[in-house]
Amino acid sequence: MVKEVKVKSILNKHKKRDDWFLDDYSVNPYYGCSFNCIYCYIKGSKYGSAELAAKINAPEILDRQLRHRAKKKEYGIIALSSSTEPYMHVERKFELTRMILQKILKYRFPVEIATKSKLVLRDLDVLEKIDGAAILPADLQRLGRGVIISFSISTLDKGLAKILEPGAPSPKDRLETMMKCKQEGLLVGVNYIPVLPFLSDSEENLDEMIKTAKDYGADYVLVGSLTLFGDKTNDCKTLYYKFLEEYFPELVPKYKSLFRNSFAPPKHYQARLAEISERLCKKHGIRNRIA
Repeated sequence: MVKEVKVKSILNKHKKRDDWFLDDYSVNPYYGCSFNCIYCYIKGSKYGSAELAAKINAPEILDRQLRHRAKKKEYGIIALSSSTEPYMHVERKFELTRMILQKILKYRFPVEIATKSKLVLRDLDVLEKIDGAAILPADLQRLGRGVIISFSISTLDKGLAKILEPGAPSPKDRLETMMKCKQEGLLVGVNYIPVLPFLSDSEENLDEMIKTAKDYGADYVLVGSLTLFGDKTNDCKTLYYKFLEEYFPELVPKYKSLFRNSFAPPKHYQARLAEISERLCKKHGIRNRIA
């Protein structure tokens, strides 16, 4: 059962542009997500709600907010979505993401979509129009594209992905969907976010993952580390440690040593990921940034 809610605002303006995804705004048509990824940072962090709900008046509210921004020529990339999956199963019923994209097209804003779903293919007609019509901010003119589609993957191991991302399409399905978007002329890439310590973060793992992204037509690859929040029953830190205890109990001490009292691995771990991913992207001839 999906709760239907009404909101007073849907367009969030960032204090500063996101360095990785280049977005100045974010729009989330839903609360929560039915893909139920164990590691999802929304479960236990301050950034969203785990309860699944549809913001049924979102397109109407967005129309008003984008009209205001367009009049002031405050164009910027809109991230769709930053704290939910825009193409989960309930989107087939509510079509909020599609209606939101139509509003984005109407006011000629560029958009960056992060997804794990094949349903994005349904909206290729609207996305192709946005790609050609969007007005980019002056300092992003070099991008030359109005649509960016990022496909999120944490591991290429189908069995492991099924445990960690029980409601999501398989990694292969995501890669094949990305290839179809690329064939339609859109800018696409892979977010290996989060890679999983001791499971999908070795240099060998990353080499295979980046090569695979290139083989499926990705224009860029982003690599980011796992974060674990909260101590309640349904928070991602609790759920992830339960997963480890059941399937990889030998890794529990390693995780506790790596994370200690923080929600993220230490800076030296993140620096290692950045160094390896940059080097491997050069090796395979693919960007490690969107632009």
